[in-house]
Amino acid sequence: MFVPFETLPANSRVWIYTGQRTFTKNEVETIHSLLLPFCQQWEAHGHPLQSSFSILDNQFVVLAVNEDFHNPSGCSIDSSVGVLRKMEEVTGIDLLDRSRVPFLINGKIELIPLAHLKIQFQNGILKANTITFHTMATAKHQLENWKLPAENTWLAKYLPTTAFTH
Repeated sequence: MFVPFETLPANSRVWIYTGQRTFTKNEVETIHSLLLPFCQQWEAHGHPLQSSFSILDNQFVVLAVNEDFHNPSGCSIDSSVGVLRKMEEVTGIDLLDRSRVPFLINGKIELIPLAHLKIQFQNGILKANTITFHTMATAKHQLENWKLPAENTWLAKYLPTTAFTH
């Protein structure tokens, strides 16, 4: 059962998917037209899931479930991946590629391949205070700190020792 995203409890479980580029207005409408009916009928073992979605920064899709209402099952989570694959098919935007990390560079979201992170930090292209997005959040309340300096995330392991600002 769909509920407005802002009404979900803070501890609701979230899954975050990064688009390979900014969504157009039509793509946002398409995403809404696919996710709304999905959330309205989403269930686990015959029990409706209280769920919602949000689009952040016009490039991230956040799917959420209130686990206090009912827990999603493996099969229900698989079905959510199915609707994301449908979104990819319809929009042509890859949402399931986890091999690139989003950063805010010069006011624009740039996706940097994981394999290039260390060299990007070493060369000063990315810095300790370069803003990244908390795409590994698993609970809605973690989205309150959605944009973070790289040094305050799992990316700190890629920073040269001299790069820390504290």
